[in-house]
Amino acid sequence: MNTARDTIEEGADAAPVEMLAALFGANGWTFEQVSEEEVCGEVPGSWTTYQVRGIWRIEDKVLQLLCLPDIRVPDSKKRDAYELMAMVNEQLWLGHFDLWSQGGVMLYRHGLMLGDDGMLSLEMAQMAIESAVSECDRFYPAFQFVLWGDKNPRQALDAALVDAAGEA
Repeated sequence: MNTARDTIEEGADAAPVEMLAALFGANGWTFEQVSEEEVCGEVPGSWTTYQVRGIWRIEDKVLQLLCLPDIRVPDSKKRDAYELMAMVNEQLWLGHFDLWSQGGVMLYRHGLMLGDDGMLSLEMAQMAIESAVSECDRFYPAFQFVLWGDKNPRQALDAALVDAAGEA
C-alpha cells in the first residue's frame, strides 16, 4: 500500500487541499476534491467512519478542518447535547465540537492558520487529521450515551472517559 510519503516528496509542502487529497489517496480513503478550496474524504475511526472536510480560505490563510461523526441531534435532545458539548470543549486544547443550527448535525471543527506561503506540510496534515479523528473517537460514546442511552451529560461524559481510560 502506498503511504503519503510515497506520494509526496519528503519535507515538501503543498497547497492545503492538494496535500489533504494526497494524504487521503495515499491512505486509500475515499475522497473527492470538491473544488480548489475544498476536499472531502472518509476516514475510519474506532467507532464509525468520519467524513472529514478541508476548506481553504486563501484570503485568511486558514484551513478549516471539519470532522463529522454522523451524529444528528433531535430537537428533544439539543439542550443535553449543548451541555455535553460545553463540558467536552473545556477539555480540548485544539478545535471544538459544534452543532449546525440547520439539521442538528454534530461536528468537530479546527482551524489551522498557515504561514504567508499558505502551504501545508505532510506532517501537519497527518497530525490535523489524526487529532480530529482521535477527539471524535474519544467523545463519540458520550454523545451516544446522551442521545440514545438516556444518561444526563455529566453521567455520559464520566462513563465515556472511564470506558476510554479502561482500554489498553
